[in-house]
Amino acid sequence: EVQLVESGGGLVQAGGSLTLSCAGSGFTFADAAIGWFRQVPGKEREAVACISNMNHKTDIQDSVKGRFTISSDYAKNTVYLRMNSLKPEDTGIYYCATEDLAICRVPDYYGMDYWGKGTPVTVSS
Repeated sequence: EVQLVESGGGLVQAGGSLTLSCAGSGFTFADAAIGWFRQVPGKEREAVACISNMNHKTDIQDSVKGRFTISSDYAKNTVYLRMNSLKPEDTGIYYCATEDLAICRVPDYYGMDYWGKGTPVTVSS
């Protein structure tokens, strides 16, 4: 069974940093594409970043480019989202997701089949 568990969310002041973790199991992590998404209640889910562990390519959405980075730790089967210079508009529930395809389907990583339950991020002004 595919499982994704997010952690690392919390409350931070604007300008601060957080690192989110997504621990995966039940699939071949080294061959997977894993994406981060966020959602604010009442708004559509938004793609944030994606990494393909197969070809080591990453994609970062323009809204967070230069502030967020995505990386993988193969020994821990974990993908990280490092978030710097956080803004109040970064507030939301952050989810990681994966699918059976090993590459990130740009531009918005559509087609993810498996989702975690999310971790909340609140950025205060």
